[in-house]
Amino acid sequence: MATKIRLQRGGRKGYAVYRIVIADARAPRDGRFTEKIGMYNPNTNPATVDLNFERALYWVEVGAQPTDTVRNILSREGVYLMKHLRGGVKKGAFDEAACQAKFDAWKQAKEKGLEAVRQGEAKAKKEAAAKSLEAEKQVNEAIAKKVAEKKAAAAMAEAEAQAAPAEEAPAEA
Repeated sequence: MATKIRLQRGGRKGYAVYRIVIADARAPRDGRFTEKIGMYNPNTNPATVDLNFERALYWVEVGAQPTDTVRNILSREGVYLMKHLRGGVKKGAFDEAACQAKFDAWKQAKEKGLEAVRQGEAKAKKEAAAKSLEAEKQVNEAIAKKVAEKKAAAAMAEAEAQAAPAEEAPAEA
């Protein structure tokens, strides 16, 4: 029996959420599956992946073939790196402790990179909000200036209107 690691669609219309499952290659996309090993939500930024790492590694090592999307997900989560490192342990290139140390170093570097991206996005969002606020202040100042000019013009017109009858009154007397 050929097994596949694939995505099984769930969620509502326009908001797909996927389960990462182990299924027979002949089974339909949303049909019968052997085991659920995780969830994938592409709707968040960045996409959320909840994966049972040990089971995913087991299935990759026993020969389950992932689809392209699942292969990318597993690669990003480090399943293929760990498979590669375990292959080095089996060949005697290094021991299990060195394997785990290399994987942990990779994971920390990845987390550091993701944190830098998150901070960059937060900073960009904050700068955009500040720029928007500054633009809004400028618009409000321009509106206030126009209103002040209108009020000044109205006050001048009213003062002229009051001054005109006052000038006519002494001329008649």
